[in-house]
Amino acid sequence: MPASQSFSRTACTVALLALVGCGSATVGGGGSPAQAKWVSPIVSTPDGGQLRTTIYYGPWQCSAEFLSRCESKCAAQGHALMGCMWLADIKGDWQGRYLFMPAEAGGRLAITHCCCDYPAASNLKQLRTQWNKARPGFREDWAQEFGAWPAGKDPWPGHHIFDLAHGGPATAPGNILPTPPDVHDLFSKEYPACYAPGGKWLTPGPARPYVD
Repeated sequence: MPASQSFSRTACTVALLALVGCGSATVGGGGSPAQAKWVSPIVSTPDGGQLRTTIYYGPWQCSAEFLSRCESKCAAQGHALMGCMWLADIKGDWQGRYLFMPAEAGGRLAITHCCCDYPAASNLKQLRTQWNKARPGFREDWAQEFGAWPAGKDPWPGHHIFDLAHGGPATAPGNILPTPPDVHDLFSKEYPACYAPGGKWLTPGPARPYVD
């Protein structure tokens, strides 16, 4: 989906509320505090409810379950798994009415990246140019769904979950995560290690790596 195409608020809301039933849904539990956290403003949903989004940032080592999924994904594409990075957890909390009664719902979605032994992208410069041109419109679309794009002194970078260096899509909404600058720098530092053989990113981590 091109970045110029607006997000579907209904689809986003339904997806977030369905996370509690997804295999990738997680619950914040043991471990250390997340590297960073972003809490969205409250936004209205088409059903008359209100939604707040919270993003907890790693990176953490993937659980054994996530590693197994990545191994299957890489193998299906004819690649070997080099590592798996658990980048963030997205938590959605909805309040509204259901059958004329007050209701609440929510869930969490783990954002992971499988570092398969993909070849380096031959069109990296073109992909970066494509993202640079699309960035302003992408932030506007994000703001319509989740409130203003996160910012400090400057707007936060948009991190490409499937990195451009290995051919990740430059403008797909599902591939871009607003990320604090220091965490984005950490992601950029650790990605090469995830693709390198024998690193820590091939070692399973806990099922609940952080606390809220």
